[in-house]
Amino acid sequence: MSGHVRLRTTAIRITPRAGVIIAMAAFVGVVAFFWPFVVAPGKFGSSYAPPLIFGVLLVLVLCVVISEIAEGGISSKALAMLGVLSAVNAAIRPLGAGTAGIETVFFILVLAGRVYGPGFGFTLGCTSLFASALITGGVGPWMPYQMFGCAFVGMLAGFLPRASGRLEILLLAVYGSLSGYLFGFLLNLSFWPFSLDPNSSIAYLPGLPFTEQWHRYLAFDLATSLGWDTGRAVTNFVCVVLAGPAVLTVFRRAARKARFQAPITFAPQRGTGADTPSVET
Repeated sequence: MSGHVRLRTTAIRITPRAGVIIAMAAFVGVVAFFWPFVVAPGKFGSSYAPPLIFGVLLVLVLCVVISEIAEGGISSKALAMLGVLSAVNAAIRPLGAGTAGIETVFFILVLAGRVYGPGFGFTLGCTSLFASALITGGVGPWMPYQMFGCAFVGMLAGFLPRASGRLEILLLAVYGSLSGYLFGFLLNLSFWPFSLDPNSSIAYLPGLPFTEQWHRYLAFDLATSLGWDTGRAVTNFVCVVLAGPAVLTVFRRAARKARFQAPITFAPQRGTGADTPSVET
């Protein structure tokens, strides 16, 4: 096997505590996305349920980042790489701006999560979307949904099976396409209950059985979003196929030079007295 296949960099460690918080965030995220299908009318008013869920989800996502920093899971080198890639993602995202479904932010998340590990991919998804929202003025109730979706796109890329060469590029390209469809499918749930006239046959209607509610949402997604999601999926596939090999090479070279998890020890310098320390990594 070639050296780049053996390399499994973990730029940000997922500690046990952070793993628990991520699991909690995932659970709350599932509730945040799918609450229209499980909440009975009058039990949890739709006027205040989404803001409450958004707030809890955002707090949990921030706790993941803060806990990683507090536990020493983010070294200065990983933090610098995180800042650079967050700035790059925030800068290139407006180039697509979602026009015809074209999104330029996902392929970097996929490639970075692949090279630097699931913890880095999760954190990059949060920080890049947050930075982009501040730059473009896109701060709103939809932002936690976007942060959550992109965080898990980056994290799951770090769990993809080992591969090399063209097979790896194909694996990442297919994953990028599928994540593009899934991201759009889930993000539509953030505004579907409030976007249509209740008299519409594809609108959210509290109290309907799950199957009928699900059919309404599928019809809504097909009618309003499938074309945009296809554009996102195609963009992800093309970007990974064309730019993936070069970007993976750059990321892996940076990972080898940075040695994010290399232990730091103190030892006497050669040719000097034993009382003169030096740092070896």
